[in-house]
Amino acid sequence: MTILTGSCHCGAITIAVPDTPAYLIDCNCSICRRTRALWAFYAEDAVRIEGEPAHGQDYIWGDKSLRTVRCRSCGCVTHWKSLQPNVDGRMGVNMANFAPEVVATLEVRKFDGAATWTYL
Repeated sequence: MTILTGSCHCGAITIAVPDTPAYLIDCNCSICRRTRALWAFYAEDAVRIEGEPAHGQDYIWGDKSLRTVRCRSCGCVTHWKSLQPNVDGRMGVNMANFAPEVVATLEVRKFDGAATWTYL
């Protein structure tokens, strides 16, 4: 098992994931297009996050189904978690906070979160 680690810009929030994702999601919804996040999905219990909640700040809006977390200090969006009953137990990790050489090797899939909820 390969463990990958990443952090926000200032290092106050660190994230460790168990392996390299099969692909990344580049979503065009109103929040993702502004943050330029590259999402990977993992089981919540497989992700280790340090520095949250002490250094994290939640952003919840719209249908209030997700809690998007950013660092209070540097502002980097690090991850999201579901606020609804989470049947598949997954969460989103912003891989833009991981080493560029790792991210560069991964397929990026465009997702239309703004209108059709389909891959482009």
